Amino acid sequence: MPFSFINTVASWILKKRIHEIELFIKYPIDVQNDELKKLIDQAKNTEFGKQYDFSGINNYQTFSERVPSFTYEEFFPTINKTIKGEQNIFWPESIKWFAQSSGTTNSKSKFLPVSNSSLNNCHFKGGKDMLCLYLNNNEDSKMFMGKSLRLGGSRKIYENNDHYFGDLSAILIDNLPAWAELISTPGNEISLMDKWDEKIDAIIKGTLQEDVRSLSGVPSWMLTLMNKLLETTGKNYIDEIWQNLEVYFHGGVSFKPYRNEFNNIIFNKDFKYYEVYNASEGFFGIQDSNDGRDLLLMLDYGVFYEFIEVSEIEKSEKIIDLSQVKLGVNYAMLITTNSGLWRYKIGDTIQFTSLNPFRIIISGRTKHFINAFGEEVIIDNVEKALEKAITKHQCKIVDYTVAPRFMQSGKKGSHEWIIEFSKEPKYISDFMSDLDLYIQENNTDYKAKRFKNITLDKPILHNAKKNLFYNWLKSKNKVGGQNKIPRLSNDRKFLEELIKIN
Repeated sequence: MPFSFINTVASWILKKRIHEIELFIKYPIDVQNDELKKLIDQAKNTEFGKQYDFSGINNYQTFSERVPSFTYEEFFPTINKTIKGEQNIFWPESIKWFAQSSGTTNSKSKFLPVSNSSLNNCHFKGGKDMLCLYLNNNEDSKMFMGKSLRLGGSRKIYENNDHYFGDLSAILIDNLPAWAELISTPGNEISLMDKWDEKIDAIIKGTLQEDVRSLSGVPSWMLTLMNKLLETTGKNYIDEIWQNLEVYFHGGVSFKPYRNEFNNIIFNKDFKYYEVYNASEGFFGIQDSNDGRDLLLMLDYGVFYEFIEVSEIEKSEKIIDLSQVKLGVNYAMLITTNSGLWRYKIGDTIQFTSLNPFRIIISGRTKHFINAFGEEVIIDNVEKALEKAITKHQCKIVDYTVAPRFMQSGKKGSHEWIIEFSKEPKYISDFMSDLDLYIQENNTDYKAKRFKNITLDKPILHNAKKNLFYNWLKSKNKVGGQNKIPRLSNDRKFLEELIKIN
């Protein structure tokens, strides 16, 4: 089938969706309430639905009063029934797929249900909408005239009781519709390889002669692939290899620390970056403009959203719906989904940048922050500061993590960093001084603690050796896919492990 025909047809189909998106933008609360009603109605005859009398719930207030919120640990006994073979426990569809997710924060895997509804009406719908919004903003795009290079996780899928467990990206690739498979590279055999080093070499070998026009994957691993590609070919820029490259779709981690790195290896200044907010639990947000740094919250994916102010989590859990949110407040997000997660605390924190339409930024993780001294530093504070410091000092960062150094032996506390540079700043001490000042600009609590070193001394830096973070992940068998470096920690576990092998 000629690619010109695919480009024409795909563009036409995807652009039709824009009218539905405009509808939920215009009536967001109505659409969200409809989604909740549909979810409750679908699940009313499940074990979970009977336990909380879903048949008697006809509005959000009753739902919020009747159904408790859940962490993963609290909801796992319910999930575990289905893992062991029972069905109709929390969702009426037969659940055969479980996304295995652990990141780097602990050794214990999470097993998150993935229903057919979630695959088709959330994850795949999100992928199509990503393309729809991009095409709507770039009428002259020829993206479908070539291939899309996808960088997913390794195949870790194994069968148990006729159930399948694995990386979400592996589950999605295994279930891709035929049209998506046709325009993707590399093929499944390579995409789902286990061994990361071998996989990188195979991707390079299998895609060098392809007309790659778009990229998709987690920034840290995509950058690893791109740098290896340049090393292999001897080229300076990625678009010397793939001359029609036009867009990179990314998600999973913040792009701020990586933007300059990508800009340095892509010559075309019109090249586009599009961010998405997807996770094992669902697909939630998409960048809807070429230059936007925030994400349109997607409201018709079979997901109902709720929020808790992060500052109130320890005091009282006042949970609100979308109609009650405010600009600039740091919220922990809860989701109710068409995979049967109910009022589930996903662990992410977000802030609203717009209420008409509802747009968000991902500000961090509920467990990824530093508040050892009352400073309440979140990822967003740090990454804004890093972006500014990197630009000023013309350096490049591969990865980093930060943890507190606690007060001891009469010494004040401080924040302790370990950073791997691919290009060091000329004066590292000046870089750290500026980084410290920029964090103070973004966080008044941190600034107060740093004032005249009253509570916090200046931050400490360990300059990481080459490939430190990669080798650390490799030692934990967490290379590739959606595995991430924990940026901020309120304890020293990860930092101590890294210092030990540095």
